[in-house]
Amino acid sequence: MTIVRQNTLNPTVNPSVNSPENLAEKYTEAERMRDVLLLLQNLINSEEATVKLILDCLYDVGSVNLINQKLRLKPLNRVMKLIARVSKPVFRILALNWFKKNCPQLITNWLHTQVSFENTQKTPEQVAIEVVQLEPYSIPQRESLSQEIKNLRYQVRWLAGISIIAIAVLVIKATWLN
Repeated sequence: MTIVRQNTLNPTVNPSVNSPENLAEKYTEAERMRDVLLLLQNLINSEEATVKLILDCLYDVGSVNLINQKLRLKPLNRVMKLIARVSKPVFRILALNWFKKNCPQLITNWLHTQVSFENTQKTPEQVAIEVVQLEPYSIPQRESLSQEIKNLRYQVRWLAGISIIAIAVLVIKATWLN
């Protein structure tokens, strides 16, 4: 039986071990960042009207930009903008709850990265990718795929038309009932 003894008089110190002074600084830093979080939560609660106005502005700009980007058809675009204006109160409630729950922590984390002065640039990991030679579709397969795409486009146009007509009928019916 062999006994191996480790040298306890190793002159090098493990770099992962923190000195008491460094630990105290880290504790103070964590405590101060907790204070920032509490102050942000307090700010959001006391300035709820301002937060609602900010969220309203962001919703107005974001909904119009998203609708303009996703829907090119003018009639459908207008109808969706009307629906977006009508759904704004629901968004306001959901967004305010999400904002109160998540934003203080997100802002605190972002501010902490700004004052930590650490090198945040990470080198991307290199991943080995195997390239497989793709074989093109045969001519009959291409033709059948092309025909299927044409059929799907036709169905999308047909459904969009039906949707526009249905929404228009609902709007006319709602205005007639009022």
